[in-house]
Amino acid sequence: MVAPTAVRGIPGLAGLDHVGLTVPDLDAAVAFFVEVIGADFVYAGDAIGGRPEDEAFMAEALDVHPKATCRYSFLRCRNGLNLELFEYSAPDQVRARPRNSDWGGHHIALYVDDIHAAVAHLKAHGVRILGEPMTITTGNSAGASWVYFLAPWGLQMELCSAPRGKAYEADAPVRLWHPKRPAE
Repeated sequence: MVAPTAVRGIPGLAGLDHVGLTVPDLDAAVAFFVEVIGADFVYAGDAIGGRPEDEAFMAEALDVHPKATCRYSFLRCRNGLNLELFEYSAPDQVRARPRNSDWGGHHIALYVDDIHAAVAHLKAHGVRILGEPMTITTGNSAGASWVYFLAPWGLQMELCSAPRGKAYEADAPVRLWHPKRPAE
């Protein structure tokens, strides 16, 4: 008798659908992502929470304070991941943003064809750039350029570019997903 082959991972996994982010002002965040970044607004959802019958849902389904409320919007960022933006209000809300070095720290990276043109665009919109674009010259990521910047509310974001690819791709059995390459 042959043992069944173990399936690795979630059955039917097709890929990443969206990233959800909590922002301090939903309207301002949507405007930033649409007007400065270039994402497309898709739709806004109804407000959630605020009624006694919602309290169990908020605590059980979302793991937030039972009296929390939120509203949200979905955006599409060209050929890539969708964004779901939330604006929460909760009695126990922490308003300090995590740094990349903190547990739960995060950033969003956007692939661009010309990192210097993208930096100039962001600067023209008053966006704070953290340093200058850096190009990696050794190791698996050689060929990639990157620079961090901050959304108006402090979310760390990154521009990255590797027009001629990264060094690891030469002999990698699996390559990272890339918005400029057809699905493999």
